[in-house]
Amino acid sequence: MNEDIFAPRIVQNLLDTDFYKITMMQAVLHNYPNAEVEWEFRFRNSEDLAPYLAEIRYQIEQLAEVSVTHDQLAYLEKIPFVKPDFIRFLSLFRFNLRYVQVGLDDAGQLAIRIRGPWLHVILYEIPLLAIVSEVRNRYRYRDVTIEQVGERLYEKIDWLKAQATAQELAGLQLADFGTRRRFSYPVQEQVVRILKHDFPGRFVGTSNVHLAREFELRPIGTMAHEWFMAHQQLGPRLVDSQVAALECWVREYRGLLGIALTDCIGMDAFVKDFDLYFGKLFDGLRHDSGDPLAWAEKAIALYQRLGIDPASKTLIFSDGLDFAKMLQLYRALHQRINVSFGIGTQLTCDIPGVTPMNMVIKMTACNGAPVAKISDSPGKTQCRDENFVAYLRHVFKVA
Repeated sequence: MNEDIFAPRIVQNLLDTDFYKITMMQAVLHNYPNAEVEWEFRFRNSEDLAPYLAEIRYQIEQLAEVSVTHDQLAYLEKIPFVKPDFIRFLSLFRFNLRYVQVGLDDAGQLAIRIRGPWLHVILYEIPLLAIVSEVRNRYRYRDVTIEQVGERLYEKIDWLKAQATAQELAGLQLADFGTRRRFSYPVQEQVVRILKHDFPGRFVGTSNVHLAREFELRPIGTMAHEWFMAHQQLGPRLVDSQVAALECWVREYRGLLGIALTDCIGMDAFVKDFDLYFGKLFDGLRHDSGDPLAWAEKAIALYQRLGIDPASKTLIFSDGLDFAKMLQLYRALHQRINVSFGIGTQLTCDIPGVTPMNMVIKMTACNGAPVAKISDSPGKTQCRDENFVAYLRHVFKVA
């Protein structure tokens, strides 16, 4: 095994995850400590992962040894909105393997299911995806070198410098969102190192908490789809679930972590619930499916309708971006509203000859009842229960 590009340990520690998992976990501890949830792995590549099953199982078993150190806890303590009781909970947290089932489904394909208390399984998603991705890459791409990673990233940086004006480069804001489908941990580490020192715009941080700490960067992230999905079964009427999710977030973070994800049910349904109260409290919105320019126009129109100057808000784009799409969106929007960009796979698994994995782990149930993500891209709809999807569409008037 090439140890320069494949480290002995796939998941470095408890902080080797996306920041929004930490922020949501604190909110779950304080608001829904007894909620039970179910998750399911979905793989969209036409490729057989069954040969890697034994190694994937072994690497998942290694998670039982993962914990957080006193130095890492001290790092989290410096973040103003991370509460002392949550720090104490994290100090005791361990991955409980009885909540995870790994095997093959009826078609002989890799199947991963997670079931247990939301508070105790919420941190599984990102490490499991990173494990599946890296195990598969260790078998398929043994000859890739860390030098290729740097060469490819510098090619893209040189392209950006050639295409963008000095003024445009000064305005570009980029974050690394690449943990879940990274080629390997050393690749993501190298990408973050290069971007910190050589990105021609403003490298604002990384979603990976461990790397943010290592490189003295800002950890980036607020909430994910699961936050809205779980609220579909957490008490209020279904039609009020988005409002309940946003309201709970506001109570927990009191105006901090103010970027709202819009596409769990779709942007049109979201804007109906995002009133002046939320418009003033949240700093901006994140795009994760559908046409980004059409979405941005709806966001700008929303703020104008609420009497809020769009220039005082920020739109964050995070759906399948590369440098070319980033520059295109920046040019189209930056004079009307603040924009920032989170790039994942195209940073941490963009290597010549390598096909990245297209996979997700999504919540399928909360408290024994189905939940769904509809999104603004039909192919991203997630739910095991077609009747519930139909009901959700009916309630929110989604075509």
